[in-house]
Amino acid sequence: MARNKISQRKIDHLRIATSEVSQTGDNGFSKYRFVHNALPEINFDEIDLSTTFLNKKVNYPFFISCMTGGVAEGLKINRNLAGAAQKYGIAMGVGSQRAAVEHPELAKLFMAREVAPDIPLIANVGLVQLNYGFTYKEFQKCVDMIEADALAVHINPIQEVIQPEGDRNFKGLLPKLTKLIDKVLVPIIAKEVGFGVSYDVARRLYRAGIRIIDTAGWGGTSWAVVEGNRRDGYKELGDLFGTWGIPSAESITQVSKLAKQKRDLTVLGSGGVRDGIEIAKALALGADLVGIAMPFAKAALVSQEAVEKLIERLAMELKVAMFGVGAKNISELKKAQGFLSLSA
Repeated sequence: MARNKISQRKIDHLRIATSEVSQTGDNGFSKYRFVHNALPEINFDEIDLSTTFLNKKVNYPFFISCMTGGVAEGLKINRNLAGAAQKYGIAMGVGSQRAAVEHPELAKLFMAREVAPDIPLIANVGLVQLNYGFTYKEFQKCVDMIEADALAVHINPIQEVIQPEGDRNFKGLLPKLTKLIDKVLVPIIAKEVGFGVSYDVARRLYRAGIRIIDTAGWGGTSWAVVEGNRRDGYKELGDLFGTWGIPSAESITQVSKLAKQKRDLTVLGSGGVRDGIEIAKALALGADLVGIAMPFAKAALVSQEAVEKLIERLAMELKVAMFGVGAKNISELKKAQGFLSLSA
């Protein structure tokens, strides 16, 4: 019965999250415009989009962000995503593995390493589970299950409080997180799910020992709206908090401010990023890598080829944007915030 409830929740998540109803407003990137460089003095064909993440080279500075999983479609989604990620050399995160920890027979739905032996692979589970019986052993089990290079612990208080089955006790998590970091054998990524990370929260996470933060700001899929649509009588509450959060561009800016002070902090920028220009803006604002979820989920429901076409489109758009400002590699784009100006 518990497994059936989990499966139904994930089916609901996938159905609503890939529909227009769950998409929120301006992610903040529209506030910025690139200053066009009419004389870039670089060769377009020599522009290098590669970077490094988790001590591995990746061919593009964007990755497939963690998204919902744990249903029959999860195997199809993960295989299509992993096959494309391996082919094009980009990082990938899987959906929350809590269901597979509690029901080991579901672990096969998350198996991506078989078809993606070389890419940075990110495991995923909710931080709040530390208050609901999980110890470091269960978190390490998520890593071992998929042979992950890192573990994303998602932080989602607004989603949980609206979710019918939500876990609402977020008390005392930071000290437990510090102990978890000491015991889990891979780097831990602190990740929001669409409401953004502020400078203050980033600083607290850093003090706790976190060295990678995924901002996951407002402007893409709203998990408040998703959960509100799943719970009788809560649609209005979900819609109201669908406007809650720090816009993605602002969250990246705030966390990147801390990263300038703490050189060992890696910033993953995500939240409603939909094209190559927004990827370029996120990088120019300080992100080291840019996460994209919903568009990849929709493509993966179709085929691996659809995922590959999406990767190619995003890469071309990003490359053209870099040519338009005269940046021949990601390092130059990141160091030159002068490329951006506030829109009128």
